[in-house]
Amino acid sequence: MAKKRAHNEGSIYQRSNGKWRAQVSVDGRRLSFTAKTKQEGLTWIHETRNQVGNGLTFEAADTRLNEFLLEWLKAVSLSSTKSTHLTYTWTTRRRITPYIGNVKLMDLRPDRIQRFYHHLQEKGVSNHAVHVTHKTLRAAMNHAVKLGLLAKNPCSGTIPPKPEQVEMKFYDDQQVKILLKTALAIGDRFHPLYYIAIHTGMRISELLGLKWEDIDWNLKTLKVKRQIKHFKGESYTFTEVKSRSGIRTIRLGQQALEVLKEHKKEQKFLISSVGEDWVDLDLVFPSNIGTPVTGSNLRRAFRRLLKASGLPKIRFHDLRHTAASLMLNHGIPVLIVSKRLGHSKPSITIDVYGHLIPSQQEEAAQLMDNLIGG
Repeated sequence: MAKKRAHNEGSIYQRSNGKWRAQVSVDGRRLSFTAKTKQEGLTWIHETRNQVGNGLTFEAADTRLNEFLLEWLKAVSLSSTKSTHLTYTWTTRRRITPYIGNVKLMDLRPDRIQRFYHHLQEKGVSNHAVHVTHKTLRAAMNHAVKLGLLAKNPCSGTIPPKPEQVEMKFYDDQQVKILLKTALAIGDRFHPLYYIAIHTGMRISELLGLKWEDIDWNLKTLKVKRQIKHFKGESYTFTEVKSRSGIRTIRLGQQALEVLKEHKKEQKFLISSVGEDWVDLDLVFPSNIGTPVTGSNLRRAFRRLLKASGLPKIRFHDLRHTAASLMLNHGIPVLIVSKRLGHSKPSITIDVYGHLIPSQQEEAAQLMDNLIGG
């Protein structure tokens, strides 16, 4: 029998299976919640009454997560970038809905969400993917709070796993030469791309979004002003680079210019052979039909190159670290390195690559002796 409480304070009773049934009246109808303990049921009553006081309706309380997420995705599509919206959509459909989509918003509690994260990890989902899931669910629940459907975000009390820290790897100048010579020897069509990646320190998305119009042959410069974003299903879009500082002009050496000029000649032969099927996007490093190269195809080719070269395995992104390492270890000032990499300020470069900067303590000590000594 339910324990009687004051009007609208709710009721709670223990069922024959030992669990507790808590109930609260909303808009003349009854909301129910099954708790493992009496205290859990009382807490639910207290939180539900608070939400009712904040304007919670029965319809809102009876909404299931998958229903809410469908409406949220429609709303967020109007205020977010295409990339963000697609990430939200994919994560919602593949990660969240299959596991907790049938849970009511009212029943989404921190402990339940935390168990959900642990379940994903047990299924082999990476920490990074679980972290993205957390960010997506947190954004959706923030929207629910703004709409008055929840009094507080249930994700706030959870602890998502930290993304794995990937070890930074890079090649020295001799290893770089071996890499590029091997690329030529095996006829790797991405040899010019590898060369420019190391020469400039550009990100993979910036390299694949680079167009011939961005190269000034007279000034010997390359302008980085866009990147390419690939989405599941082979769609893509060109977007601005990561930040304002990412829009930058990089000076090119004469050898780099020669590599690009030769690459452009070879591309003209390719265009001629493909004919009408060529997709003219003016890309410097396109696929064999002119469309943007996908990161997965490039990384696959890069792994074949590493195997042929016999060099230690690194990621394609580590070519950016290699560029930074080579410049810093050969005396290029941090400010210049920072600008070439597109960092917003030199302190970021120091935070990431400070351990690569050669110590000049001996030189500094000698200089100060000379300046202030007798």
